[in-house]
Amino acid sequence: MDLLQKIRTLPTSPGVYLYKNAEGQVIYVGKAKNLRSRVSSYFHEGRLYDAKTGTLVREAVDVDYIVVANNKEALALENNLIKQRKPRFNILLRDDKTYPYVKLTLGERYPRVYVTRRLRKDGSSYYGPYFPANLAYRIVDLIHRNFLVPSCKVDLTRYHARPCLQYYIRRCLGPCVENLTTPELYTEAVRDVRLFLEGKRTDLVRSLQQRMTDAAAAQEYERAARYRDLISTVEQLQERQRIATTEGDDADVFGYHCENGMLAVNLFHMRGGKIVDRREFFWEDLPEFGTTIELAPIHVDTAVQPEESAPLAAESFHPEALFSALLNQLYIGQPYVPRNVYVPVDFEDREALEDLLSEQLAAEGSRATRVHIEVPQRGEKRSLIDLAATNAKQSYDQRFRVMKPNMRMIQEALQDVLGLADLPKRIECFDISHIQ
Repeated sequence: MDLLQKIRTLPTSPGVYLYKNAEGQVIYVGKAKNLRSRVSSYFHEGRLYDAKTGTLVREAVDVDYIVVANNKEALALENNLIKQRKPRFNILLRDDKTYPYVKLTLGERYPRVYVTRRLRKDGSSYYGPYFPANLAYRIVDLIHRNFLVPSCKVDLTRYHARPCLQYYIRRCLGPCVENLTTPELYTEAVRDVRLFLEGKRTDLVRSLQQRMTDAAAAQEYERAARYRDLISTVEQLQERQRIATTEGDDADVFGYHCENGMLAVNLFHMRGGKIVDRREFFWEDLPEFGTTIELAPIHVDTAVQPEESAPLAAESFHPEALFSALLNQLYIGQPYVPRNVYVPVDFEDREALEDLLSEQLAAEGSRATRVHIEVPQRGEKRSLIDLAATNAKQSYDQRFRVMKPNMRMIQEALQDVLGLADLPKRIECFDISHIQ
């Protein structure tokens, strides 16, 4: 059975389809509400003349499919299959900006607390992400100074002869040396850290007050004073959090600017009603099809870039497809999703994605009840989108009108100096600091 005959036998159910080449490799993964209709659309005469779609169709010799119950399940399955198979025609998410988490190593004999950007299934608890990034480091520093739980790399599975400097400057309980602390005291400190990181500060204050009272009754005044100071610190942080919460919820705001077949997107992270960080994404060659898109690194590399391909016509850009794909990649399977997401255009899968992300939060025990993906038309929320779009225009100008011409000049200068027949496409560098 050839490919076209097989397509005619596909079900009309929702699902995910996988195009394969002659070697049996999956070269493209997509989702559809109606599998037969969606897959057959690639062979419509008008689409065959498009460079990308035409190349995919010429290489594809087979198609597999997986039927699911609804579009929401198709979204999740497509996202998983793309990450597993990494198909060539699905241009995968690549973005060098990751936000830090605070890691509490609960699987250890004496748990420690770190800042990390990698989440692993290792029995530890992860809290975050934190915006801006230095907030995570400030929180860990506060934990060291007040709860005395360390970040050191000392082997705590055995006792050592003497403690390190952190113990002497009162930033660690000293579990590395026998008799400096007890397992009970250390477990109590770790429990306090968990309550603090989980935002259960009322419970933490109540527990600290009881311990302060007990220590004072036992005439352990130094320990009671430490609990008193810790209560003061936690209450101050709690008051700041209460003030921030009254100013607004957490939200992500998107804006974009497209011109000459090139695109810039800005994403504003709002936490507590305040803009705390921004991300920039760029595309020099807009995807014509598919549900994954390449997010260019935020920084502009100084290395020579490949020759630029011919830009697509502006009318080939469909912002609805862009934001459907972009939000899928940014949020599905991530440990944190803001309660509100504001986008400039509506897209077909918006409600299904809302449901999927809301279920994802519920499964992780988040206090947020539901994710709302909104398309504001007026008012303050629309003004935020307009602000993001204005910044996207500035990002576009900086990336494509200022830096890109300079890259071409650098290529031409290198070609002239090195006597190359063609423009250089790649520079390979070797670090000789260790191999001399």
